[in-house]
Amino acid sequence: MSTMLQELRPLFEWLLVYKYLLVFLLAIIEGPVVMTIGGFFLKLGHFAFWPLYLTLMAGDLAADAIWYGVGYYGALPLVRKYGKFLSISEELIKKTEDAFHRHQNKILFLSKITMGLGFALVILVTAGIVRIPFKKYLAFNAIGQIAWTGFLMSIGYFFGNLYLVINEGLRTMTAIAFGVLLVAIIYGVNRYLRTKDIQNKL
Repeated sequence: MSTMLQELRPLFEWLLVYKYLLVFLLAIIEGPVVMTIGGFFLKLGHFAFWPLYLTLMAGDLAADAIWYGVGYYGALPLVRKYGKFLSISEELIKKTEDAFHRHQNKILFLSKITMGLGFALVILVTAGIVRIPFKKYLAFNAIGQIAWTGFLMSIGYFFGNLYLVINEGLRTMTAIAFGVLLVAIIYGVNRYLRTKDIQNKL
């Protein structure tokens, strides 16, 4: 075990040096989850607030830019082929496109706080399809991102340690269950031996 830890030590040191780069890359892949986890690690003292907050924002906005690019440079062929894996259909994109023309600004703003509800990706892709000016697109997303990042980090910061409480509770329950089982086994064996002893005497 110690040899393995020594071999992994350079990796741990690299992660400590480039931890914000790692957070940035992970935020591009799965922003909301990383924001929540980031809030928990902030509470543990592994990150400083502002660098973490800004890195998470940058990573999630980079993901928004990527999805915009997917829409801008030809989303429909990709949607027809791979959309089912992301719960995105051509019909859903067309409906979102119609809504964009009527409520463009509201939709752009709300797209950030609907992540995880199944249609936020459609909004981001459709923004590229309908050629929303990129600066406007990014500006509205950034406004929503300010609140969204803070909210998810707060969840991780204040409630992330619940898993520790649950884990400790499970360990206690397991210990109690094991103790009860052990007592039951001892009682059963003892009763069996006493019954056997009585039968032998008879």
